[in-house]
Amino acid sequence: MASIEKRIRDGRTTWRAHYRTPAGEQRNKTFSRKTDTERFLAGVENSKATGAYVDPALARVTIGDWADRWLAGQAHLKPTTHERYAGILRKHIRPKWSTVKLANVSHADVQVWVTALSKEHSPATVQKIHRVLSLILDMAVKDGRLVRNVSTGVNLPRIAKHEHRYLTHDQVDDLAQACGYPPDASKHSSYDTRTNEMYRLVVLFLAYTGVRFGEMAALRVSRLDLQRQRAVIAESVTPLRGQGMIWGTTKSHKRREVPIPLFLVDELRTHVARRGSSDLVFAGIRNGAPLRVSTFRQQFGAAAEAIGIPDLHPHLLRHTAASLAIASGADVKVVQQMLGHSSATMTLDTYGHLFEDRLDEVGSAMDAGRRAAQERRATLRTVPGVAPVLPEPINAGNDAEAPSRVSAGQNLFSHAYPRPDSNRRYRLERAAC
Repeated sequence: MASIEKRIRDGRTTWRAHYRTPAGEQRNKTFSRKTDTERFLAGVENSKATGAYVDPALARVTIGDWADRWLAGQAHLKPTTHERYAGILRKHIRPKWSTVKLANVSHADVQVWVTALSKEHSPATVQKIHRVLSLILDMAVKDGRLVRNVSTGVNLPRIAKHEHRYLTHDQVDDLAQACGYPPDASKHSSYDTRTNEMYRLVVLFLAYTGVRFGEMAALRVSRLDLQRQRAVIAESVTPLRGQGMIWGTTKSHKRREVPIPLFLVDELRTHVARRGSSDLVFAGIRNGAPLRVSTFRQQFGAAAEAIGIPDLHPHLLRHTAASLAIASGADVKVVQQMLGHSSATMTLDTYGHLFEDRLDEVGSAMDAGRRAAQERRATLRTVPGVAPVLPEPINAGNDAEAPSRVSAGQNLFSHAYPRPDSNRRYRLERAAC
């Protein structure tokens, strides 16, 4: 039970609050006024009753120590994501917050920190850094060390949306040819930089299936079903500094099938003809290891320069695949499945503007549907021996007021208008006679 103790020392009166935590541990706090002591104890008892009590002693741990515990608990993350979080902690969070206690972090402090970051880094980078701090404080809230996450509601810099670049079919062909067979390759360069048919196929495969580079690099021959024109995407491989090539699941952690155009099926069949089922479809020339995006990008960048479209990244081919699929008539669910997005909303957020190009198709289809309905109606009315039956108006004297005489709950065809189905059946019966 909470209690208040009055203390007088050196002529000064203080009030000491005694209370117990929900776990039964004794806690004390001193105030200079009795009213403050009573108000504090009332708040403690109320928070205990509602389950919102937070032990102040638990919030005395520093953010640096708490961040270590948080990162150690992220074993569910993919190695690349875990390493990215560790890098953010090392470069941005520890220098500022390492010695600050959880209890001493305020919303204003976080806002000042984010504002300072915005002057040195891009909006996307600032949002990623803020997210890591927010996740750390979230765990402190769940662990009962903080009442709330003070980083919530911080004003973050807005990410300017840049339009994606999409290649046409002709540009994809030109890029693939220039990537596989560089037009200005030196005769003194190694064979794999002078001509590389596999690089040409890599460009085509990425541009017409929409898979990520790591998913393409991890694709094995056994997961190619050329008879059905399908590729099963189940793995991904990514280089990680100091750890080599790291194998894992796809970004969405789900297997999916992607379509392979018929023209590419024939080329892939020839390409994998002498490979075993467990071999990689696109492996390095010298050692058969998975392709590294950094190695491929050197020749890819030179090819982009050669065809007059500089500053391209291999990930652009994924956007190109989505664009070509949508232009070919694929709906949003098909594109979602092909790209491996978690939801159709994500697909629409990224490529929704491309579907606007098909508004003319919707208008044309609706126009054709209306004309077909009018033709059927005209044919029905011109059946020999059948006089067109027109509905009688509710108010023959004032057509403009007719709709206003029908209440919201009244059936428009119940009295004044004959039932459409009955009229049609009546006309067909007369025609049969």
